[in-house]
Formats: sequence, C-alpha cells, structure tokens
Amino acid sequence: MNYRLEVPAGERVPILLSVPHCGSFVPDELRSAFEPQALQQLDDTDWFVDRLYGFAASMGITMLSATISRWVIDLNRDPLDKPLYSDGRVITGLCPVTDFLGTSIYKDNRKSVEIQEIARRKELYYKPYHDALQSQLDQLVNEFGKVLLWECHSIRKVVPSIYSKPFPDLIVGDAGGTSASPGLIESALSNLDHGDYSVSHNHPFMGGYITRHYGNPSVNRHAIQLEMAKVNYMDDSERNWDEPRALKMQSLLKKTLEGQIAMLTGS
Repeated sequence: MNYRLEVPAGERVPILLSVPHCGSFVPDELRSAFEPQALQQLDDTDWFVDRLYGFAASMGITMLSATISRWVIDLNRDPLDKPLYSDGRVITGLCPVTDFLGTSIYKDNRKSVEIQEIARRKELYYKPYHDALQSQLDQLVNEFGKVLLWECHSIRKVVPSIYSKPFPDLIVGDAGGTSASPGLIESALSNLDHGDYSVSHNHPFMGGYITRHYGNPSVNRHAIQLEMAKVNYMDDSERNWDEPRALKMQSLLKKTLEGQIAMLTGS
C-alpha cells in the first residue's frame, strides 16, 4: 500500500487532510537507478508532516498520507504532467528527474522518464492514492453535504531555484480564491495570522494539482493548501524533528482547524 488512511474511531467532522509528499519509500526495482547520495537524503520530502498533524484523529479529522516518495511519482502533479506555474521557477514533474535545485537524481542524468514507465507508476502508485482521496471526499460529502480538503505541505526555508527570498513561514493556497469559499479562506488566514509566523496568501504557492483539481466550492467541495517552512517544526538543519517548535506549530494548526470545523458545522 502506498498510503496510510487514518479514520477517527469516534465521530467524524467534514475535513480530510491529504499529505502527498511525506512518503520516503522507493521500490527495490527503482533504487539502483537513483544517485545513492540523493536517496540517502530525499531532500524534497515533506519530512514529518504526517507526524505534525498526528492530532487530527482526536479532532474527528480523517487523514490520508503517502508512503511512496515523490521522486517515484509526485501525487500532487497533473496526471498529464501539465506544469503548475509558468514564471521561470524550477518545476519538478510527475516523475521527477531532478530535485528542486535542478540537480539530477538519477545516475544516468536522464532528462525524462519513459512514457511506458510513467504509465506503470501511475497505475501502481498514483491512481491508488487519488482513488482513496476521491472515495473519502465522497463519503464525507454524503455524510455532511460538504467537505474541506486540507492539503498539508512543507518546504525548506530557502530554495533559490523556486523563490529568490526565504519563504514566508506559512503560505495559504486556494487557487486564487477559487478552490474554497471566502469564509473558509478568511477563517484560515485569520487564525494563522494571529500566530507568531509570517503568513502569505497564494504567493509564491497557490496550491498544487490536488487543491486545484478537487476544490469546487460551488458543489460544497472546498480545498485549501497550507505550505510551511520546515524550520517551523524541525531544527535549523531542516533534517530533524524539533519538539518545542513542533508543539508550538501544532497548537496553531489545531486552533486553525477548529475554526474550519466551526465554519463547516455552524458550531
């Protein structure tokens, strides 16, 4: 299984967390093709994000987390590999051949993954995650009449190939205001902005494929992406979990999601 599904034992609320980039598993048949040092670091992984949101079940929130590495296939990219941005930044594809800095992750410095291999990975790894995502969204809509998909991501504080300055601490993405209702967006921004962190809205990230594809507020299917700098819950090396930082961030995330629950349920 290339994902983990955590469903609350008790009463659920109409929120689904999606963590598509926390996986680090690379299948044996592919490992020999990758640069060994790159495999040791898997630098583009959203390390520990599933752990950061580990409180979700206690709030009645369902969480879907990837186990497969985004270097095998990126679950937050268009299945037809259409680019998310066109502003000159480095954009890793559906089956990446470089990391965020543009460095090759394969021994043979390949420029692309063969079409047949992409199709194989889509069937084995991409489709099951999205099938599970769609299934959970449908279940929650059937139960509550509405759903919020909260996309959970993290990134290094500085990635010059994407953005010339250090990233804000927190970046809320809603596809330019089209993937969620104004009320849910405002609630998220208001709660996050009352913390001790810098907050940006739709810049430099406005949400990836999952947010843009599944968010359709006209049919009560809302989607919001939260990108955060890793130093908010990891140490300065951005490799290790930092308990004090993580606890502080978790407190803000809980408050923010409580606000979303209140908006969705009218409580």
